[in-house]
Amino acid sequence: MVKTLMKSIREYRKPSLYTPLLVSGEVVVECIIPFVLAQMVNQIKAGCGMNTILIYGITLLIMAFASLGFGAGAGYFCATASTGFAKNLRKDMFDKIQTYSFENIDRFSTSSLVTRLTTDVTNVQMAYMMLIRTAIRCPLMLVFSFFMAYMMGGKLAGIFLLIIPVLAIGLGLVIRVTMPLFRKVFKKYDALNSSVQENVKGMRVVKSYVRESFEKEKFDAAAADVCADFTRAEKILAFNNPLMQFCLYTAMVFMLTAGSYTIITTGGLDLDVGQFSAMLVYNILILMSLMMLSMVFVMVTMAIECGKRIAEVLAEEPAIQNPEHPLMEVADGSIDFDQVSFKYSKKAKKMALSDIDLHIRSGETIGIIGGTGSAKSTLIQLISRLYDVTEGSVRVGGRDVRDYDIEVLRDAVSVVLQKNVLFSGTIKDNLRWGDPNATEEEMQEACRLAQADEFIQLLPDKYDTWIEQGGTNVSGGQRQRLCIARALLKRPKILILDDSTSAVDTRTDALIRKAFAEFIPDTTKIIIAQRTASVQDADRILVMEGGTIRDVGTHEKLLETSSIYREVYDSQNRAGGEKDEQ
Repeated sequence: MVKTLMKSIREYRKPSLYTPLLVSGEVVVECIIPFVLAQMVNQIKAGCGMNTILIYGITLLIMAFASLGFGAGAGYFCATASTGFAKNLRKDMFDKIQTYSFENIDRFSTSSLVTRLTTDVTNVQMAYMMLIRTAIRCPLMLVFSFFMAYMMGGKLAGIFLLIIPVLAIGLGLVIRVTMPLFRKVFKKYDALNSSVQENVKGMRVVKSYVRESFEKEKFDAAAADVCADFTRAEKILAFNNPLMQFCLYTAMVFMLTAGSYTIITTGGLDLDVGQFSAMLVYNILILMSLMMLSMVFVMVTMAIECGKRIAEVLAEEPAIQNPEHPLMEVADGSIDFDQVSFKYSKKAKKMALSDIDLHIRSGETIGIIGGTGSAKSTLIQLISRLYDVTEGSVRVGGRDVRDYDIEVLRDAVSVVLQKNVLFSGTIKDNLRWGDPNATEEEMQEACRLAQADEFIQLLPDKYDTWIEQGGTNVSGGQRQRLCIARALLKRPKILILDDSTSAVDTRTDALIRKAFAEFIPDTTKIIIAQRTASVQDADRILVMEGGTIRDVGTHEKLLETSSIYREVYDSQNRAGGEKDEQ
C-alpha cells in the first residue's frame, strides 16, 4: 500500500524532504533555548552584570527568530507537499478509472469510487501532512528533550523511561480496537453515498410517487448507522487524552517533588534552580510531544484504511488491455461471432450468451428484437470490446477484436447505449465528444441525419445552448437524437443503436433510418429496438431469447417462420388495425 501511494508524490518529493529537515532545525533550536535560559538563570543567581544578561537576551532572541523561520518554512513546504500529493493521488486514481473496462467498474460501485476520490484522499492527505511534519517533530523532540533533560537533571529524567512504555501500550491497544471499526465505517460511507446518489438521480421519480418521507427515513437510518460506528470508534480514541493528561501530571508531580527535595537537601549542589527550571520545560516538551504523537496515531489509524481502499483502485488491473503489438486500422465493418459464449462473472453459473454464431457483412443493416433479459445489449457490447468473450471469438474487419488497439477499435464502432448521457456544456461541446475537431457544418450535417437540427434551430442559442448535467433540460427524444448525432460524427465503420430511438415518434424514427440508408450506406448498422417498425426495413433481423439467437431473417420471412416475432408484431399492430376497421 505504502509503495503504491508513494508513487503519487513525484514532483513534490523535494518539499516532502525539506519539511523534515526544517522541522529538525526547529526542534534543535527549541531544545537549546531552555538550556540557555538555565545558564542565564544561574548567571543571574551568581550576580552577573547587565552586559552578560544582554548577551543572553540577544542570543535567545536570535534563537527564537531562527525557530520561527524553521517552523514557517516547514509549514509552507508541508502544505505544498501534502496538497500536491493529494492532487496527484486524485489524478492517478481518476486516470486509472478511465482505463477500467465494464468488468472493473462492476467490481467497484460508483458511490465507492466517489468516496475514495474525495473522503479517503482527504484523510490520507491529512495523515501525510502529519507524517512529514508532526510525526518527525515529535520523536525528535522526545529524543533531544530527553537527552537535554538527562544532562540537566541526571537520574530525574528516568521518569520518562517509565511513562513512555505506558503510553505506547495504551496507544497500541486503542489502535488495535479501532482499526476494524474504521474499516467497517468506510464501507457504510459507500452505502450512504450510494443512497444519496440514487436519490438525487431519481429525484423526479421520488417526487412523482410522493416518497420524500420514505427516502428521508432511509437516509436518516443510514446516516445514524455511520454515526453510531464513528461514535464507537471516537469513544475509544478519546482514551488518548486522559491517558496523556495522567502521564503529564504524574511526571510533573514527580519532577516538582523530587526536584525541590534535591535542591533543598543538597543546597543546590546536585541540582540548582536554573537546571530545575529547564527540567520543567523539558518535561512539558516531552509530554506535549507524546500528546501530539497520539494525535498522529489517531489520524494515521483512520488513514491506513483509506490508503488501502485507494491502493485497491490504483492496483486494479484493467480486465481488458491492449495486445503487445496491436493492429492500428480496422479494414471494414464486417462482424463475425464464432461460437461465442459469455458470462459477466467467473463465479456466474449461467452464461448470459450461449453459442452465438453470426456473420454480418460490411454495410449490412441488422435489426435485433427480443424481450427484456434476452442479452441484446450484451451481444453488442462484445463488438467494441467493452467486455471480452468467455468462449469463442468476435471478429471485426476480419480480425479478432482482441488483436486491435482498444482506442482504434472503439473509434471504428459508435455505440449509442440504452442510457443516453449528455454532459454539462453546450450542444457543440457534447457533439464534439464524437469528433473534437468537427466543424460547425459537420455538426449540423450529423444533426440533420439524426433529426436533431430542427429542434436545435428553435432554441434561443441554437448550437450554443447550454445542456445541464445529464441533459435534464431537454426531452428524452431530443437527448436520444443528440446522442445519435454525436455517434455519427465519429464516422464509424459500425454504428450500433441500442434501443436509442425509443423516445422518438415513429415518423422521426423512420426519417432517421432513411437518412442512415442514404448517407452512410457503407456503415454497418445494428439497431436494437422494441418496436418491429424500427427494424422491419433491415437486411436481416435477429430474434433473441434467453441469451441465444432463436430466429434470423427478413421481416416478411420472420412473420411466417418465427412465432416470437409474429407475436410481437401482432401485439404492436393490433390496436392500429382495430382503429382502421372502425
